[in-house]
Amino acid sequence: MPRIGPFALAVVAAVFACSPAEQASQDAPAEAADAGMASIADDTSQPDIVKVAVGSPDHTTLVAAVQAADLVDVLANPGPFTVFAPTNAAFDKLPAGTVEDLLKPENRSTLRKVLHHHVTTSALAVDYFKDGQSLWMVDGGYETISLRDGDMWIGDAQVIGSVRASNGWVHVIDGVLVPGEE
Repeated sequence: MPRIGPFALAVVAAVFACSPAEQASQDAPAEAADAGMASIADDTSQPDIVKVAVGSPDHTTLVAAVQAADLVDVLANPGPFTVFAPTNAAFDKLPAGTVEDLLKPENRSTLRKVLHHHVTTSALAVDYFKDGQSLWMVDGGYETISLRDGDMWIGDAQVIGSVRASNGWVHVIDGVLVPGEE
């Protein structure tokens, strides 16, 4: 009868020690293991920033841009983040062909810079912002906050709504913030 060594015995013990669920997760495809926070199915918790945007029919262009820039999992992470989310109508104000150009794979780094210019760290509600405040954006640039007739503006974009997300705030804006402009 062949002799079983300690290594083989340990392997056999490990296989039998796994529950069926653990074994199934070990047998899952590598792609599932590589899936990020955005792939977690959760219909009961407060939605994260990505799920807020995906759930809004007014943000399909932004969602397409976040996907093209490969930033979905970043914005689904715990954060906290504050995102200034341009509506589809805001993107429509850009010169013809701008959005289509930004969505091309060869322009991914430019698209990322534009999207990073719409995000700051920390979960900042509207009442945090003060007139004249300079706000640091993830791309390293700044935007100026202004309060006009009871409305809040960031740069040239008006904040037209705000939604609390599990990992921060989404402030809906009516314009696209352009890096390098304040």
